[in-house]
Amino acid sequence: MIAELDLLAALLDSRWRIPGTSIRFGLDALVGMVPVLGDAATAIVSAYIVLRARNLGARKGLVARMVGNVLLDTAVGSIPILGSIFDMYFKANNRNMRLLRRHLNK
Repeated sequence: MIAELDLLAALLDSRWRIPGTSIRFGLDALVGMVPVLGDAATAIVSAYIVLRARNLGARKGLVARMVGNVLLDTAVGSIPILGSIFDMYFKANNRNMRLLRRHLNK
């Protein structure tokens, strides 16, 4: 189950690399270029990851932090051009998966 969520987070945040750099990006940065709909679509998928984390026993504080990451990513990501650049660096889904793994390893 965690492996499935890791794959989904990587697809959204870090699937591809810009040649000649270490900069990685995913569907979140690409789909986010479509005004409103792109960011809404990736926010829904990101919310799914948070929901699965909750189902795996993540506490309220952790879920709130994960939701905050998704909200920040969605809000800033909705700004044309700047939002896609932000998405390439912030990577809310990868952050959320690190938080979830840390919680599950305790």
